[in-house]
Amino acid sequence: DNGVLLHDSFPMEPGFYKLLGVSVPSFYFILQARTEGLKERVSAVTMRNFVGLEKSNLEVRQAMLDFAYHLTIGNLDEAFKAIKLIKSETVWENMAKMCVKTRRLDVAALCLGHMGHARGAQALRDSAHEPELNARVAMLAIQLGMLDEAEQLYTSCGRYDLLNKLYQANNQWSKAIAVAERHDRIHLRSTYYNFARHCELSGDIGAAINGYEKSETHRFEVPRMLFENVQELEAYVIKSKDKKLLGWWAQYLESNGEMDSALQFYQAAEDIMSFVRIWCYCGRFDEAISIASNTSDRAACYHLARQLENQERFTESVQFYGKALAYTNATRICRANQLDSELISYAMYSTEDDMVLCARYYEETATNWDKAIMLYHKSGQVGKALELAFEHQQFTALQHITSNLDSSVEPETLHTCAQFFLEHQQYSKAVDLLLLAKKYLEALDICIDKHISITEDLAEQISPDKDAEPEYKKVLFERIGECCMLQGAYHLATKKFTQAGNRVKAMRALLKSGDTEKIIFFAGVSRQKEIYVMAANYLQRLDWRKDPEIMKNIITFYTKGRALESLSGFYDACAQVEIDEYQNYEKALGALSEALKCLNKAKMQDVSTQEAKINFLKRRIALLKKFVQARRSYEEDVDEAMKQCLVLLEEPDLETGVRSGDIYGFMIEHYASTADFQKAYHLVQELTQRLPNASLAYYVNNTVLEQIKRSVGLEEPNLGPLI
Repeated sequence: DNGVLLHDSFPMEPGFYKLLGVSVPSFYFILQARTEGLKERVSAVTMRNFVGLEKSNLEVRQAMLDFAYHLTIGNLDEAFKAIKLIKSETVWENMAKMCVKTRRLDVAALCLGHMGHARGAQALRDSAHEPELNARVAMLAIQLGMLDEAEQLYTSCGRYDLLNKLYQANNQWSKAIAVAERHDRIHLRSTYYNFARHCELSGDIGAAINGYEKSETHRFEVPRMLFENVQELEAYVIKSKDKKLLGWWAQYLESNGEMDSALQFYQAAEDIMSFVRIWCYCGRFDEAISIASNTSDRAACYHLARQLENQERFTESVQFYGKALAYTNATRICRANQLDSELISYAMYSTEDDMVLCARYYEETATNWDKAIMLYHKSGQVGKALELAFEHQQFTALQHITSNLDSSVEPETLHTCAQFFLEHQQYSKAVDLLLLAKKYLEALDICIDKHISITEDLAEQISPDKDAEPEYKKVLFERIGECCMLQGAYHLATKKFTQAGNRVKAMRALLKSGDTEKIIFFAGVSRQKEIYVMAANYLQRLDWRKDPEIMKNIITFYTKGRALESLSGFYDACAQVEIDEYQNYEKALGALSEALKCLNKAKMQDVSTQEAKINFLKRRIALLKKFVQARRSYEEDVDEAMKQCLVLLEEPDLETGVRSGDIYGFMIEHYASTADFQKAYHLVQELTQRLPNASLAYYVNNTVLEQIKRSVGLEEPNLGPLI
């Protein structure tokens, strides 16, 4: 029902030929015929489950077969029923070994209990924390003496640390070291150490030394092991050339009073401190000073300094305390022995508390006030340093202190320093200190009164903090902007007025800068009527006739600013430009029409004035329309066009809308083109009389005038200054 299941497997030994048959409890194999005359050709191999039960009775054999069968198919209840009446420990041991193959640790625990194997049962419970099943099964195999199976199980689950322990427990040190080197390097040193201990107990000293060295415990273990054999230990120390061992051996020799030998080993170990210590002990300070000076070893210098201090050689002691960076001791000796010249050089590198002690020393002796001030300042007692500087007029020290001041100093102290620099006409320094004290308005007043240029960096420093009162911020920003305006820093003034929220003043500053691009941009982002009008007024002062973009911006800004009267005036100016420069009355008529529309929409305070302007514009538009109509009708009816021009010339206010010279020029060029030069000459004479100061060439082409001159037979016709 369960199919074919694998119960057990094992390799066939080399001398076997084939399996002959199976009869519980043995397998029977045919042996290979190697020599003639061999009588026995069959060999029996006991089944693994029946080892030790070869001579058991039939009942036991049947019980073992049933147990093996039910265990293989996973029927534990039937398996236990099959063996519950068996009392033999051998049977239970075999069943426990079967549990190694089937990895049934629950059954194995029962078997160990029936065997009375208390140690094995305890080991199995202790291995329950191992996460790998094979590791727990391997522990069962070890307790049952199945070492090969345990080795395979540890290898299969990758527990090389436990495999290493297994090899060590069985004195298989070569295998243990190989596993540690390849797979368990975290335990490599401990493996070498355990191997060395094993060799030591076995009497193999050379191998033990090698193991201790590889475990890096030789500096303690080898001297311990060889201590009874001093000569061999000394030879090992010399051969090793290990500085720590050489130093240890030097200490051993020193403890035995062998100073000369100890010095040699201290030198070999490069233990300068101990070397100097021995020389000092022997009273040979000159040699100790020479060595400490050449090596600058801090420990050696400190020990030598202590010894020199005991010998009351204070100057040399201070020197070596300094080399040892023991500045507190150096300053202590300097103060106690009035070594003022050396004191300051060491005090500057000492602790803050020590600096204060040295500063008080200078203050009490009433000498070297500058040094006392310097030390107070460096120790963080800025107030005390400034107090001494003012009291004793130490201006150089005062400048040095103030160059390093920051906002952490008391505002009153900073203000006092600023007043000092004001009195000595160092205005920039005074401004810097007032800024640190957050006396912004006072600093700004100095900038204005003393003509200190406000750069962008300085303006940012004067600017108030973000958490300042809004009204205070507004006042301060406006003051900064006004100061920048006075100094001509218009862009910076614009920035500060903007920060103050006064965009109108910001625009005025920007207009003074003449930066057209920024003016257009600022007007666009400000979106205020007054600013739009200001920008448009500025742009009108530029050469907008040659730049259509500027003209477009003027119209846009006047429109957005609701300045319709100004926009009307601009359209009027555009119309006049078209007349004066291009004689384009069609465009001029369009511009005046737009001007009239704007003026009609405008809301002027003086209504009568507005009406007068509207009527004046209408009259001009009417005159322009007549002239434009005359020019347009020229193509269809020349005579009618000339009549309209003559009628137009009779208008009393003609010059307010149309230049009479343009009408005469139009008529003269017509008669010249029809070869009626007498009529053309007559019109030239009328133009000269009507506009005596005007340039005739401005209205009539020079080529046409030359034709008229030649046609009427005049070398120098009376054309006035027009030709």
